[in-house]
Amino acid sequence: MVKIGNIELGDFPLLLAPMEDVSDPPFRAVCKQNGADLMYTEFISSEGLIRDAAKSVQKLDVYDYERPVGIQIFGAEIESMREAAAIAEAAGPDILDINYGCPVHKVACKGAGAGILLDIDKMVSMTAEIVKRVNIPVTVKTRLGWSHDTIRIVEVAERLQDVGIQAISIHARTRQQMYKGDADWSYLNLVKDNPRLHIPVFGNGDIDSPEKAAEYRAKYQVDGMMIGRASIGYPWIFNEIKHYFKTGEKLPAPDLAERIAVTKKHLDFSIEWKGEKQGILEMRRHYTNYFRGMPNFKPFRTEMVTAETYEQVSEILERVAEAYADYEFQN
Repeated sequence: MVKIGNIELGDFPLLLAPMEDVSDPPFRAVCKQNGADLMYTEFISSEGLIRDAAKSVQKLDVYDYERPVGIQIFGAEIESMREAAAIAEAAGPDILDINYGCPVHKVACKGAGAGILLDIDKMVSMTAEIVKRVNIPVTVKTRLGWSHDTIRIVEVAERLQDVGIQAISIHARTRQQMYKGDADWSYLNLVKDNPRLHIPVFGNGDIDSPEKAAEYRAKYQVDGMMIGRASIGYPWIFNEIKHYFKTGEKLPAPDLAERIAVTKKHLDFSIEWKGEKQGILEMRRHYTNYFRGMPNFKPFRTEMVTAETYEQVSEILERVAEAYADYEFQN
């Protein structure tokens, strides 16, 4: 049984990665329904929280149906992160996660996210202060290092454990790689081989099929996996991986009826969370992903991303069901 603090996650948990503009409550809801064991919010700016910025505060929304759930924060200033941690804890998550992995320029080059990998001592000091500030388990998501020449992930994992984190998720790329090239999970073996390390280690990067998940589970000793981009428009991947672990067989790809049903659930959650106008607007980024690979789908996509009411979207989905009634998805 893998545990974070007293939170039991099963024998080999599958985590939904925190993804900006993706991992909001509606998306987390459909991932939870399709097998995700632990989810995190989109990363939230510590400066935004302490300034009570509306966009940051809204990202604190967590719901009982998605538990266990963690709130993830990022920032470059220790005191701001301490304050933000307390604000996040008050929102009622099960876990507080610190983002030390975001590679984008506007974050990393200000010393936040993966930027702090250039100052490991500060990373450790910040983490220690956050652990002392809250009463819920603290976890960390990070990368291997800033560049290949600066990888110190074995040392980093141990030092963060020693100041109190209770799990670490490692994206097996450097900041310099961004999302390019192959993730190098061999470093996760090195982390797990450290006899002083006893916290769970979750691997992240390039897990996009049940077969790869099974291969990496056997090869790299990790305690669980964090799934990111492969879940966008395809929340079924969590249950597909679990089924493959149990049986060695792949589930059939979700058919069109299932894709439409989950799209509608996602839309319902989105409207419930933000109201019809904003909920429909924010759902537009997901339609292409749910129907990825379908031939000549562009006209329907264009209609969906311009529809302004729930009824309009529902009517378009009905026509999609009719137009592609004989289409078979491949897995």
